[in-house]
Amino acid sequence: MAHRGKHSNDNDNFAQRNLADLQAACADLSYLLSHQYGEKSALQLVGNRYSLNQRQQTALGRVAVANEVAHNRRSKELEIPQLAQQVVCIDGYNLLIGVEVALSQGFLFLSQDGCYRDIASIHGTYRKVEETLPALHLIADALHQLQVKEAIWYFDTPVSNSGRLKTILYELATAENLNWRIELVNNPDKTIAESQLTAISSDGWVLDHSKNWFNLLAYLLKHKIKNAEIVDFLPLKNSQSK
Repeated sequence: MAHRGKHSNDNDNFAQRNLADLQAACADLSYLLSHQYGEKSALQLVGNRYSLNQRQQTALGRVAVANEVAHNRRSKELEIPQLAQQVVCIDGYNLLIGVEVALSQGFLFLSQDGCYRDIASIHGTYRKVEETLPALHLIADALHQLQVKEAIWYFDTPVSNSGRLKTILYELATAENLNWRIELVNNPDKTIAESQLTAISSDGWVLDHSKNWFNLLAYLLKHKIKNAEIVDFLPLKNSQSK
């Protein structure tokens, strides 16, 4: 794998001609989730209603959010000035893969809670791609500009090659004099949420259970990655970016 980009049919799956149906499906799924329907059954119901294939349903499941959940997540989202001199916990694979996808011209999906999510999958094994080091440099630059005091990266121990990736990050941190810690843990989501520090993630469970969070991928897309492929599912009333 040289890039973390699109699958062969993604240009067709998320073509402009399909966007109206995808957005309508997202609105329907959000409505069902807001009325306590189960996620799996609701996604299947909506997917069948709009004849969505598996890739489209996967994207839909990541962008549709119950209204109350979206509101609660946004209420805990920090603004740029609030990052100064903070220690942050980074959901390592979540952030890194999202940036790799953006740099690889894969599709990112702007979700109803304002997060950008991808549908890439590492299937238990992380493989470095051409965009890995550029992505890490962009993240390092952003953290410096945001005046973050320290970044603690968490990666999944069970994912193969996490140890190699940890070495890459430490080499970069040493070379660039970055105040980073890199930890391998069995459950990064739980570790980040329990830390009571600011989370850097777009994972819904992490956002729901963390004290607060910052949308670093959105910051990168606005300030550093200008040509990313984005499919917008954000409701119009919430369309203003931070």
